[in-house]
Amino acid sequence: MEDKLIESIAYILPAAVTGFVAYYIFNRLIIKLSSDEKIALLSQRKKEALPIKLQAYERMLLFCERINPVKMLVRIKPITEDTQDYLQLLIANIDQEFEHNLVQQMYITDDSWTAVVATKNTIINKLRQVAETAKTANELRENVIIDYPKTLPPTDTVIGIIKNEVKKLL
Repeated sequence: MEDKLIESIAYILPAAVTGFVAYYIFNRLIIKLSSDEKIALLSQRKKEALPIKLQAYERMLLFCERINPVKMLVRIKPITEDTQDYLQLLIANIDQEFEHNLVQQMYITDDSWTAVVATKNTIINKLRQVAETAKTANELRENVIIDYPKTLPPTDTVIGIIKNEVKKLL
């Protein structure tokens, strides 16, 4: 009886070890294939998202160019001589451009978005400051066109940030 038990163990033990090794190898293979599929899927998603992100950065760059006060004042002429009317027209134009590009914040980094919002607010505040001293809309235009290029424009700063973010993406 003992011989039969030892003989049974002699057959069962190698079969169990072989079964365990096969299970371990197949389990590791399945895990590796699963992780390879995940990596491939993530890579595909990144590849598909890149054009959308680049387009968002392009639109934010265009937004910054459009709200650059010197360029905006050349593009938007005063309707009346009233300084406040012209100021409101400029601010409305900036707000309209901003609202048109609001959804782009989903595709750009938080730092870039914060810089864009800060630039928008800085430009509006600067326009308000210049408007306080201007007597007419044309004087407001002249003062901004003369004073704005004297310092580093906030739009140039955010454009630099956007360009750096795009370099990181590429």
